[in-house]
Amino acid sequence: KKKRKAYVSEVKQVLYYLEMVDEATRKTLSSIPLLKTKAGPRDKDIWVQRLKEEYQALIKYVENNKAADNDWFRLESNKEGTRWFGKCWYIHNLLKYEFDVEFDIPVTYPTTAPEIALPELDGKTAKMYRGGKICLTDHFKPLWARNVPKFGIAHAMALGLGPWLAVEIPDMIEKGSVSYKEKSE
Repeated sequence: KKKRKAYVSEVKQVLYYLEMVDEATRKTLSSIPLLKTKAGPRDKDIWVQRLKEEYQALIKYVENNKAADNDWFRLESNKEGTRWFGKCWYIHNLLKYEFDVEFDIPVTYPTTAPEIALPELDGKTAKMYRGGKICLTDHFKPLWARNVPKFGIAHAMALGLGPWLAVEIPDMIEKGSVSYKEKSE
C-alpha cells in the first residue's frame, strides 16, 4: 500500500510538471528514446555504452526536430564525452537570436543532471546562476532525479534548455537585455 501511494504521488508530480509543458513538448519528450545504462565518466568501460545511448537519443531528437521544422540547437562533445558545446537559437519576431551553449557532464552523472550554461547571458536574468548556468531547480531537477538513468542530454535539452529559452529570451528581448545581432558572413 505504501509503494502504491508513493507511485501515485510520483505520477501526480510528473503530471503536475507536464501540465506546465505544452502538448508539443510532451509529444517531443515521448519520441526521445529513454536510456538504459547507468554510467558516468568515471565508469570507463560502461561510460562508452552510455555515450552511445546519449548520441542515439540526441540524433533521434534532432531528426524529429528537423522533421517538425523546429531545429534549435547543435551540440558536439570532446573525445571523452565529458564536455559539450555548441549553439542554440531562438526565433522571435522572425529574428534568430543565437547563443553559445556549453556544459560539463558531472562526475556523478546520470544521478546529477548537467548544468547547461549560456555564458554570454550571464547576469542578464534572475533565472540564471553564475557563469550563465540556467536555473532548472524548481521543475526539471526533481523530474530528472525521478528518471535516472532514463533521462540524458537530449531530455535535458528538451525539458530544460528548450522551455527556458521559450520563457526567458522573449522576456530579455522585451527588457532590452538581449538584442538582435546581424550575422557577418
